[in-house]
Amino acid sequence: MSLPKILLYITVSLILAWLIIPIIIIVPMSFSGARFLTFPPPSWSLRWYEAYLGSAAWMQATRVSLIVAVSSSVIATILGTAAAYALNMTASRLVRSLQLVLLLPLVVPIVITAVGVFLVYAHVGLLATMTGLILANVMLGIPFVITSVLVGLRKFDPTQEMVSRSLGMNRLRTFFIVTLPQIRPSVISGMLFAFISAIDETVVALFISGGQYQTLTKRMFTALRDEIDPTIASISSLLTAVSFIVVMLVALNSRSAVRLKERTA
Repeated sequence: MSLPKILLYITVSLILAWLIIPIIIIVPMSFSGARFLTFPPPSWSLRWYEAYLGSAAWMQATRVSLIVAVSSSVIATILGTAAAYALNMTASRLVRSLQLVLLLPLVVPIVITAVGVFLVYAHVGLLATMTGLILANVMLGIPFVITSVLVGLRKFDPTQEMVSRSLGMNRLRTFFIVTLPQIRPSVISGMLFAFISAIDETVVALFISGGQYQTLTKRMFTALRDEIDPTIASISSLLTAVSFIVVMLVALNSRSAVRLKERTA
């Protein structure tokens, strides 16, 4: 192995370690028996997981986050898939330029987006509501769905749709019977990324959530201001585990899509 390649491996390993170590440290701290966050833990205990699962306030925030994440990812998948299909089928430059508008939530700093959403919600009465939280996360999740579905559509042969429609099917039925089964892995990947985005979202939630509709991430941020205890570490570990599982599902979904394509080729 050449020296440049060895240096490249060392550099990449150091960067990965720099990114992963802060996350890994949280896990043993969540099993600490101490009253405050300390590393390494002086003793081991499950008391902070029990404190989280036994707290009505934490459970309410968890339910809100799960409802928002599931609802917004489903809605974002429907709207994002429709938008991606329209963008892929049209030849109009004006319509295709709308892709930049739809992807703005990925480009604009999240604080600016949060302030804008807050000002709009203050006028229409959607602050501290479940509807407001879902709509905001739909907006943030649509770009992930559009990006993922467009990749699938670019690999799809549109002549199959033309053949289907020539046999008497309308466009809607053709999409569900011919197109959707073939781009399904891309749709699922987009939905999973939208779910991760919604369940981990913090900045927008700080501006628009409150009362009984307070998300888990906002409650964690509020708890950090009042008192730092290992309960935060236990919740962070669980959220990290959920995100990791979802990412693994995306990877498995992509791998199954590649295998399916190889079999049908």
